[in-house]
Amino acid sequence: MDYDNKPQGYYDNIRSEMLQFLPPDAQCVLDVGCGNGAFALVIKKQNDAEVWGIEFTEGPGNEAKDVLDQVFVGRCEDYMDDLPENYFDAIYFNDVLEHLVDPYEVLKRVKSKLKPEGVIISSIPNVRHFNTFKRVLFNKDWRYEDYGVMDRTHLRFFTKKSIRRMYEDLGYNVLIHKGINRSKSIKPYLFYALTLFTQLDMQYVQFATVVKKTHDTLEENS
Repeated sequence: MDYDNKPQGYYDNIRSEMLQFLPPDAQCVLDVGCGNGAFALVIKKQNDAEVWGIEFTEGPGNEAKDVLDQVFVGRCEDYMDDLPENYFDAIYFNDVLEHLVDPYEVLKRVKSKLKPEGVIISSIPNVRHFNTFKRVLFNKDWRYEDYGVMDRTHLRFFTKKSIRRMYEDLGYNVLIHKGINRSKSIKPYLFYALTLFTQLDMQYVQFATVVKKTHDTLEENS
């Protein structure tokens, strides 16, 4: 996978739209896919928090070491055992899970790293975004790109429904599940009209989801 030739800004993107989901009292946060630490540094300053990061790509990961409390460079799967148990108030996966060979296993293993009331916060691209839908339905094409929903480094593809199902099947309770980065184009409304306005998820580039461990999971871990 060619992660070294991503467009400028790929690794220093401050996802301001994802900050709204951070618990205001979060003091220990893990940012999986932290890039150069730009987003995590905002959290660190905003909450006066201890912030850890995991970054796959060596260059940005080494930069993150200069600004965060602890950073692992490499595959997140390889560092699950190095993360402390019952430690984090929040764990972010901003556009990360779709890059993993088995995101389900990662979410299963990282569960024990959360405090009892801790949350996982994720942003996941929506494969039903109208641009992707249009290319498949009308252009009969499935074309990968350098970034975006059809990023060529994506290994998994998700819809609003499948994201929720993934978390629930893994024993998480979904607290928030909403579309973000809505398209400003009027083109989605053409699809809405054709489907009697039953496909409103197509206007969103990603879905943001906040989950916590269910009561049954807490009992299993106690």
